[in-house]
Amino acid sequence: MIQRRGFTTSNPVTRTRLQSIAGLGGWLLAVYVLAGIAALGSADAPDIYAAFNLPAWAPPAGLFGPAWSLLYTLMAVAAWLVWKDGEPAEVQPALALFAGQLLVNVLWSWLFFAWLQGLYAFLDILLLIPLVIGTIAAFWRLGRRLAAILLLPYLGWICFAAMLNFSVWQLNPGLLG
Repeated sequence: MIQRRGFTTSNPVTRTRLQSIAGLGGWLLAVYVLAGIAALGSADAPDIYAAFNLPAWAPPAGLFGPAWSLLYTLMAVAAWLVWKDGEPAEVQPALALFAGQLLVNVLWSWLFFAWLQGLYAFLDILLLIPLVIGTIAAFWRLGRRLAAILLLPYLGWICFAAMLNFSVWQLNPGLLG
């Protein structure tokens, strides 16, 4: 048994190098598939974004694709770090929370860009923020500090995105319900 800050856990799972690499590929694939589903919902995002009245501090449309690509990669690596050495029963709740926040993330693209629902997109992102904070805390409690740290840029970005979502929704009442 391993003692971690008051928690007693079983020995970490030992995976072969091939299993670990395959696991990383699996996490990247899973996250990128969900990112692809989000991208389908925001297929017209550049045109829609250009049609919006935007606050002066809104980033250019071309920044979103690279930013999200990096964030999704960091998210997948974080989940893999939790999975790769963790006893399944120990890490399953944290990874379930990770999956839940990812699904809420995907829904936002559809709400905002496909369905033009500014209020519901804002409510979605307000739900996403505590889910991500909870995921970071769960990863940290498991002793996967690097995994938790890798999610901090994502948390910062979605907090910024929440402010942008609210501002764009308020500035475009005729376009966003």
